[in-house]
Amino acid sequence: MTLASALQDIQQTTLAAVRGLLRKLEYLAYLQDRRGSYSHWGISRVHGDAAAQQALAEAHRQVLSHVLQTPISRLLEDVEKSSSSAGLPAEVYAQSLVHRTPSMLPPEPGAGSEPHLKSVFHALLSLLRAQSRDASVPTSWRYPPLGQSLLPPGDSAGCEAPPGTADEELGRSPRP
Repeated sequence: MTLASALQDIQQTTLAAVRGLLRKLEYLAYLQDRRGSYSHWGISRVHGDAAAQQALAEAHRQVLSHVLQTPISRLLEDVEKSSSSAGLPAEVYAQSLVHRTPSMLPPEPGAGSEPHLKSVFHALLSLLRAQSRDASVPTSWRYPPLGQSLLPPGDSAGCEAPPGTADEELGRSPRP
């Protein structure tokens, strides 16, 4: 296979081997040091260091852009795939993304990219937490209509104040 550019090499070989869009973003962030330079021995050797730096930065920006344009429902599916690939439960994986948001960005990511990415990661984490709460409620059990008690009629489960307490002290007549 003949590749026309370092960017094409990264897209068609390196990133094609990484499972999940969020894992691709993670992988590119991993290749970047604190100064914003990238380190990929194979790409640098084949295409030269300058071309590798430019191509890795462009690939990183493209993957970030793709993440930010992907519907949250598809990203939720991707979290499952990416977390499995990372060997972590989905909620733990999403939590790690929230904490690593600034380091996941390419150099010069564009105005608003960091808060947008952080909000996407927070939304994914919130959805995963809601799913785990919903999974703990049996499907045959339904919440009662608003205003209706969860307790059977006549069962206060010790929740009512004893007579002669708070209501009378406040000058209110006791509730029936």
